[in-house]
Amino acid sequence: MVKLLHAMKPLMGFLPEVKSPERKIQFQEKLLWTAVTLFIFLVCCQIPLYGIMSSSSADPLYWMRVIMASNRGTLMELGISPIVTSGMIMQLLAGAKLIEVDQNIKEDRELFEGAQKLAGLLITLGQAVMYVISGMYGEPSDLGMGICFLIVVQLFFAGIIVLLLDELLQKGYGLGSGISLFIATNICETIVWKAFSPTTVNLGNGAEFEGAAIAFFHLLATRNDKFRALRQAFTRAHLPNLTNLFATILVFGIVIYFQGFRITLSLQAPNGQRQPYPIKLFYTSNMPIILQSALVSNLYFISQMLYNKFSTNFLVRLLGHWRVSEYSGGQSIPVGGLCYYMSPPTSWAHMTSDPVHTVLYIVFMLGSCAMFSKYWVEVSGSSYRDVNKQLLGNRLTIAGGRQKSTEERLKHYIPTAAALGGLCIGALSVMADFMGAIGSGTGILLAVTIIYQYYEMFVKEQAESGGFSSFLFQ
Repeated sequence: MVKLLHAMKPLMGFLPEVKSPERKIQFQEKLLWTAVTLFIFLVCCQIPLYGIMSSSSADPLYWMRVIMASNRGTLMELGISPIVTSGMIMQLLAGAKLIEVDQNIKEDRELFEGAQKLAGLLITLGQAVMYVISGMYGEPSDLGMGICFLIVVQLFFAGIIVLLLDELLQKGYGLGSGISLFIATNICETIVWKAFSPTTVNLGNGAEFEGAAIAFFHLLATRNDKFRALRQAFTRAHLPNLTNLFATILVFGIVIYFQGFRITLSLQAPNGQRQPYPIKLFYTSNMPIILQSALVSNLYFISQMLYNKFSTNFLVRLLGHWRVSEYSGGQSIPVGGLCYYMSPPTSWAHMTSDPVHTVLYIVFMLGSCAMFSKYWVEVSGSSYRDVNKQLLGNRLTIAGGRQKSTEERLKHYIPTAAALGGLCIGALSVMADFMGAIGSGTGILLAVTIIYQYYEMFVKEQAESGGFSSFLFQ
């Protein structure tokens, strides 16, 4: 596999690339590039794919659209799914030692990043072809070969745009990464829309506003029985209610509170100078939930595609049994098989009527997040061995200890923080799902952790620029 990476070197020159900045990018300029990147993404989310006959059929990725930053029937149909999937595959290959990569060697690092980019483009092409073949935009025979090819080309070039936007931010022109920015934007947009949507619907109780906050005032103003109107605003089914909105706010607060949990080690340089080294409870940040979401979204897509074609096959039904829900805009929901037990219960009544589903979902979420968190530490270069190597390279040790005791302390804290942090991420996601938080528990966790990361970036830049006024007017 190492030789394969080097054999791919001639292909790297044909891959689209954003050059690294040759000077330090000022914070105001980073904000500008971040805003431009977000603007391009939002515009692409509104440009419909040319040539599609229909995008109103059952959506295989209905559950994961918000998390994967994708928008049905537009250029952003695939969202960040190819990038996340390719990154996950390459990191797993590196972690399993199928690809020997030394991240300290510039050539190895560039080859690995190039291979990851190539894998992302191939996955983009593969997903685009599968979307067309599966009939998401109409039967391929009705569309014709030319239109099918045109749809694939549009999705492929849109995937290149997403890849370049992500690389633009990651190379220092903007803040954070495109993946994080797009996820947070999509989730926050969903929360705001479901809280204040002016769209009216009628589910048998008369016309109601979709937005929970607007519906509250509308129900109080139009219903004669104010107590019943208040109860409906807090408990109405199949539409966002005030309980969902307050649950979302509560989960935001709890996650921000947990962000402050950390252990700070005191490091000492040879000259005696000391500096803190914090190890956060969320040591791997939101990576466990991103990887878990990528796994589930790909599994959902494959399961629905197979079920639509081979619904009577035993193995296909074992993977997932799907049914169209009248309350989700005609979207399919899992009602059996592996996918059913990987999906959250839809209500408290569902939880009590099928406790096996509830228990297996909790076990799956906690186990997968803890496993992904612990494994990500090993493959991403942030394990206790990697951290110890970096500290030794900078001639830093634990204050009052020796080199060996430094590694022992890191070994004690980092794997524990990774596993426990992943477990907490999974538990918070489950809690948010059970409370009915808007945007799903996974989405809320991603949004809060990403927003908190951007807050930390802002604080850091403000400190480096010498205060808020100089940060604004430098």
